[in-house]
Amino acid sequence: MSAVVIGASGGIGAALVAAFRDEGTPVRGFARSFKGAGHIDLTEEAGIAAAAAAAGRFDTVIVAAGLLHEGDRGPEKALADLDPDWLLRNFRVNAIGPALVAKHFLPRMPREGRSLFAVLSARVGSISDNRLGGWYGYRASKAALNQLVRTLSIEDRRRNKRGLVVALHPGTVDTALSRPFQGNVQPGRLFDPGRAAVQLLDVLDGLTPPDTGKLFDWEGKEVAP
Repeated sequence: MSAVVIGASGGIGAALVAAFRDEGTPVRGFARSFKGAGHIDLTEEAGIAAAAAAAGRFDTVIVAAGLLHEGDRGPEKALADLDPDWLLRNFRVNAIGPALVAKHFLPRMPREGRSLFAVLSARVGSISDNRLGGWYGYRASKAALNQLVRTLSIEDRRRNKRGLVVALHPGTVDTALSRPFQGNVQPGRLFDPGRAAVQLLDVLDGLTPPDTGKLFDWEGKEVAP
């Protein structure tokens, strides 16, 4: 069997592809910036379905694509910054897109034995952990993603009792997504993509069926919803 990484042109996604190859695991990468059969856009369902059909056989899927800022738009600092189009864009990429990936990829995964569907989420999507406010669109879309993961895991358990559907918080990784917001990161808490990828794969290797539907950080600790 093999792995699929969606968002394979980003910092973490590319590092995950490299880590799988280092382990000797066949891996197929998809990204919006890729051409031809490797192209996938999380806002286009037809393309997601085509990518699933082209991916061949796989038992692991990781969705590493996400949105925090784009052009001159970024996380909202206050209520007055709310914009319906930007909110919708956050939800389309961070929540709806991964759900559509699950819709088309999960049914093609093994019905017996271990299978793994993982999405990159964020601790700021935890409602109980929200003490600072702000970042409305990103927080809300990641909270929605975490709920979708939980719901998907319940249905997938009926398909494969050993299947895992989980969300992952990679920490702050030195990528284009986090670069504008790295100023307040504590020493030792800014990970290079290669290290982050290995940490995430180690976490996934340690999960068992009762862990399905949950959000885990890079240390393997469950994050409260």
